[in-house]
Amino acid sequence: MINFIGTYDCKADTKGRVMLPVSLKHQMSPVLSDGFVIKRSVFQPCLELYPMKEWNLLMEKMNKKNRFLKKNNDFIRRFSAGVKVVEIDATGRLLIPKNLMDIAKISKDVVLSSAINIVEIWDKDSYEKVLEDTAEDFAALAEEVMGGDDDDVS
Repeated sequence: MINFIGTYDCKADTKGRVMLPVSLKHQMSPVLSDGFVIKRSVFQPCLELYPMKEWNLLMEKMNKKNRFLKKNNDFIRRFSAGVKVVEIDATGRLLIPKNLMDIAKISKDVVLSSAINIVEIWDKDSYEKVLEDTAEDFAALAEEVMGGDDDDVS
C-alpha cells in the first residue's frame, strides 16, 4: 500500500493538464508505470486519483457486492460513473478529462491533497471552503473517529 503525503497548489492549463509537483511525483514513482484511475468523489466536490493497484483492491471489494440487490447495483453504477484511466506523461503532467474538470468545477487553480492512498484533486476555492467549513467541528470529529480505545492509537 502506498501512502501519499502533502498538499500542493498547482495550475491547470486550458486543456486540463496539471504538472505534478516533484515531491508528489517522487512519491508516485513506484506506481507511475501502472497508471491511475480518476473519478468523482462520493462525498465532496472534488476528484480522486487512485493508483491502479489501489483501484483494483477497491474493485475486488466492490465485486463481492450482490448485484441482485438494487441498492448495490445503483451504488456501483453511480460510483463508477465517469471513471477514467489516466497516466502521468513523461514530463510529469496529468491530463484531467474535461467532463471531470466540469464536475469538480476546476478551472485554473488546483489543489492536490493526499488522502492516504489516493490524491484528491480540488478547485482551490472549493478546497479552502471545505477546510473552513469543517474547521470548527474538527476536534469533535477527530475524537469521534480516532478517539476509541487507547490501544488502537500509536
